Amino acid sequence: MIGAKTVALVGVMAATIECGKLVLSFLPNVEVVTILCALYGYVFGWLGVAATLVFVCVEPLIWGFGSWIATYIIYWPLVAFTFMLLSRRGVRGRWILTAVAVGLTVFFGILSSVIDAAFYLGINENYFKNLIIYYLRGAVFYIVQTVCNGALCPALFPFLVSKLSFIKSITNL
Repeated sequence: MIGAKTVALVGVMAATIECGKLVLSFLPNVEVVTILCALYGYVFGWLGVAATLVFVCVEPLIWGFGSWIATYIIYWPLVAFTFMLLSRRGVRGRWILTAVAVGLTVFFGILSSVIDAAFYLGINENYFKNLIIYYLRGAVFYIVQTVCNGALCPALFPFLVSKLSFIKSITNL
Protein backbone atom coordinates (compact mmCIF):
# COMPACT_ATOMS: atom_id res chain seq x y z
CA MET A 1 0.00 0.00 0.00
CA ILE A 2 1.26 3.46 -0.86
CA GLY A 3 1.43 5.81 2.10
CA ALA A 4 0.82 9.52 2.30
CA LYS A 5 4.56 10.23 2.68
CA THR A 6 5.28 8.36 -0.54
CA VAL A 7 2.60 10.21 -2.49
CA ALA A 8 3.77 13.54 -1.06
CA LEU A 9 7.41 12.81 -1.91
CA VAL A 10 6.59 11.84 -5.50
CA GLY A 11 4.46 14.99 -5.81
CA VAL A 12 7.21 17.23 -4.45
CA MET A 13 9.79 15.67 -6.76
CA ALA A 14 7.52 16.09 -9.80
CA ALA A 15 6.76 19.67 -8.78
CA THR A 16 10.44 20.58 -8.44
CA ILE A 17 11.15 19.17 -11.88
CA GLU A 18 8.27 21.17 -13.35
CA CYS A 19 9.16 24.36 -11.47
CA GLY A 20 12.82 24.04 -12.40
CA LYS A 21 11.83 23.74 -16.04
CA LEU A 22 9.44 26.70 -15.85
CA VAL A 23 11.95 28.96 -14.09
CA LEU A 24 14.54 28.40 -16.82
CA SER A 25 12.10 28.28 -19.76
CA PHE A 26 13.19 31.71 -21.00
CA LEU A 27 16.68 30.28 -21.70
CA PRO A 28 16.52 27.90 -24.68
CA ASN A 29 17.69 24.40 -23.64
CA VAL A 30 19.33 25.53 -20.41
CA GLU A 31 17.62 23.11 -18.09
CA VAL A 32 17.71 21.33 -14.75
CA VAL A 33 15.25 18.59 -15.70
CA THR A 34 18.00 16.12 -16.59
CA ILE A 35 19.89 16.52 -13.33
CA LEU A 36 16.70 16.39 -11.25
CA CYS A 37 15.38 13.25 -13.00
CA ALA A 38 18.84 11.69 -12.60
CA LEU A 39 19.05 12.65 -8.92
CA TYR A 40 15.60 11.39 -8.07
CA GLY A 41 16.18 8.09 -9.86
CA TYR A 42 19.61 7.74 -8.24
CA VAL A 43 18.48 8.43 -4.67
CA PHE A 44 14.83 7.36 -4.59
CA GLY A 45 14.80 4.58 -7.21
CA TRP A 46 11.34 3.69 -8.48
CA LEU A 47 9.81 6.69 -6.68
CA GLY A 48 12.09 8.93 -8.74
CA VAL A 49 10.96 7.19 -11.91
CA ALA A 50 7.34 7.67 -10.79
CA ALA A 51 7.95 11.38 -10.16
CA THR A 52 9.42 11.69 -13.64
CA LEU A 53 6.31 10.05 -15.11
CA VAL A 54 4.10 12.51 -13.20
CA PHE A 55 6.20 15.36 -14.64
CA VAL A 56 5.73 13.94 -18.15
CA CYS A 57 1.95 13.75 -17.61
CA VAL A 58 1.77 17.36 -16.37
CA GLU A 59 3.77 18.81 -19.27
CA PRO A 60 1.06 18.59 -21.97
CA LEU A 61 -1.43 20.15 -19.57
CA ILE A 62 0.79 23.24 -19.50
CA TRP A 63 2.25 23.30 -23.00
CA GLY A 64 -0.32 21.44 -25.10
CA PHE A 65 0.22 18.37 -27.21
CA GLY A 66 2.82 17.76 -29.90
CA SER A 67 5.38 15.29 -31.13
CA TRP A 68 7.63 16.22 -28.22
CA ILE A 69 5.36 14.25 -25.88
CA ALA A 70 6.59 10.98 -27.39
CA THR A 71 10.16 12.11 -26.79
CA TYR A 72 9.37 13.02 -23.17
CA ILE A 73 7.56 9.72 -22.50
CA ILE A 74 10.63 7.81 -23.65
CA TYR A 75 13.46 10.06 -22.50
CA TRP A 76 12.77 11.43 -19.02
CA PRO A 77 11.80 8.12 -17.39
CA LEU A 78 14.83 6.59 -19.14
CA VAL A 79 17.08 9.13 -17.41
CA ALA A 80 15.61 8.35 -13.97
CA PHE A 81 15.69 4.60 -14.63
CA THR A 82 19.30 4.67 -15.87
CA PHE A 83 20.47 6.55 -12.80
CA MET A 84 18.47 4.22 -10.55
CA LEU A 85 20.40 1.32 -12.09
CA LEU A 86 23.72 3.15 -11.67
CA SER A 87 22.95 3.71 -8.00
CA ARG A 88 22.01 0.06 -7.49
CA ARG A 89 25.29 -0.95 -9.15
CA GLY A 90 27.18 1.27 -6.71
CA VAL A 91 28.46 3.71 -9.32
CA ARG A 92 29.64 6.77 -7.39
CA GLY A 93 32.26 8.38 -9.64
CA ARG A 94 31.42 11.98 -10.47
CA TRP A 95 32.90 11.79 -13.95
CA ILE A 96 31.25 8.48 -14.81
CA LEU A 97 27.87 9.89 -13.77
CA THR A 98 28.58 13.05 -15.76
CA ALA A 99 29.53 11.01 -18.83
CA VAL A 100 26.24 9.10 -18.58
CA ALA A 101 24.26 12.37 -18.20
CA VAL A 102 26.04 13.88 -21.21
CA GLY A 103 25.55 10.70 -23.25
CA LEU A 104 21.84 10.68 -22.43
CA THR A 105 21.61 14.35 -23.39
CA VAL A 106 23.16 13.61 -26.78
CA PHE A 107 20.65 10.78 -27.14
CA PHE A 108 17.84 13.29 -26.42
CA GLY A 109 18.83 15.33 -29.49
CA ILE A 110 18.90 12.25 -31.67
CA LEU A 111 15.63 10.87 -30.30
CA SER A 112 13.75 14.14 -30.68
CA SER A 113 15.01 14.49 -34.26
CA VAL A 114 13.98 10.92 -35.10
CA ILE A 115 10.49 11.44 -33.69
CA ASP A 116 9.98 14.93 -35.16
CA ALA A 117 11.16 13.92 -38.63
CA ALA A 118 8.80 10.93 -38.60
CA PHE A 119 5.88 12.86 -37.10
CA TYR A 120 6.04 15.97 -39.27
CA LEU A 121 7.44 14.63 -42.55
CA GLY A 122 6.59 10.96 -42.41
CA ILE A 123 8.70 7.90 -42.96
CA ASN A 124 9.37 7.78 -46.67
CA GLU A 125 12.27 7.58 -49.11
CA ASN A 126 13.55 10.96 -47.86
CA TYR A 127 13.32 10.10 -44.16
CA PHE A 128 17.06 9.91 -43.43
CA LYS A 129 17.75 13.12 -45.36
CA ASN A 130 14.95 14.82 -43.41
CA LEU A 131 16.28 13.37 -40.16
CA ILE A 132 19.72 14.88 -40.76
CA ILE A 133 18.12 18.24 -41.56
CA TYR A 134 16.02 18.10 -38.38
CA TYR A 135 19.04 17.21 -36.29
CA LEU A 136 21.24 19.92 -37.77
CA ARG A 137 18.44 22.45 -37.38
CA GLY A 138 18.40 21.79 -33.63
CA ALA A 139 22.15 21.25 -33.17
CA VAL A 140 22.74 24.59 -31.44
CA PHE A 141 20.04 23.79 -28.90
CA TYR A 142 21.38 20.27 -28.33
CA ILE A 143 24.89 21.62 -27.83
CA VAL A 144 23.65 24.14 -25.25
CA GLN A 145 21.73 21.41 -23.43
CA THR A 146 24.73 19.06 -23.47
CA VAL A 147 27.13 21.73 -22.19
CA CYS A 148 24.63 22.69 -19.48
CA ASN A 149 24.39 19.11 -18.25
CA GLY A 150 28.12 18.59 -18.60
CA ALA A 151 28.66 21.53 -16.24
CA LEU A 152 25.79 20.96 -13.78
CA CYS A 153 26.34 17.27 -13.17
CA PRO A 154 29.90 17.32 -11.81
CA ALA A 155 29.27 20.57 -9.94
CA LEU A 156 26.01 19.65 -8.22
CA PHE A 157 25.31 15.92 -8.42
CA PRO A 158 27.45 14.67 -5.48
CA PHE A 159 26.33 17.51 -3.20
CA LEU A 160 22.65 17.05 -4.03
CA VAL A 161 22.88 13.26 -3.67
CA SER A 162 24.10 13.74 -0.10
CA LYS A 163 21.27 16.15 0.71
CA LEU A 164 18.57 13.97 -0.88
CA SER A 165 20.00 10.86 0.81
CA PHE A 166 19.62 12.63 4.14
CA ILE A 167 15.99 13.45 3.31
CA LYS A 168 15.42 9.84 2.33
CA SER A 169 16.91 8.60 5.61
CA ILE A 170 14.75 10.83 7.80
CA THR A 171 11.55 10.01 5.90
CA ASN A 172 12.19 6.24 6.10
CA LEU A 173 11.31 5.73 2.42
